[in-house]
Amino acid sequence: MAAKIGGSGGDKHTIEQTADINITPFIDILLVLMIIFMVAAPMATVSIRLDLPPAQPPTNPTEEKEPVYITIQENGQLFLSDKQTSIDNLAADVCTALGGGSCQEERVFVRAQPEVKYSQFMEVMNKMQENGFFKVGLLNEDIE
Repeated sequence: MAAKIGGSGGDKHTIEQTADINITPFIDILLVLMIIFMVAAPMATVSIRLDLPPAQPPTNPTEEKEPVYITIQENGQLFLSDKQTSIDNLAADVCTALGGGSCQEERVFVRAQPEVKYSQFMEVMNKMQENGFFKVGLLNEDIE
């Protein structure tokens, strides 16, 4: 807090307090902190040199399988690629189309016409989940 010696009208030896804030020390501190951070910031970045081996193709490339598409039509019919199926035989037909084995690990795509009811779509999704198919992709495209 600053003090004022002397003043207008009164004894020359009285000390009055002023309410002004002296910001000069505050600015000095900010400038010093700014310089400290400017000097310290480049030292904070650490880089590590890595010598990575070159990329190599996999030794046993997996055969590219055709994706399996489940198509739901507006009348409720289900098609597995081009073959018609039913909701009860869907999981078995999907495994057959995927070539057997661990067919639940493969991705299956589901697409539906815009007029398909939500309950029909969810019936297919629930049936797939009940049979262990959790990698199900949804397609949003026109069906011709």
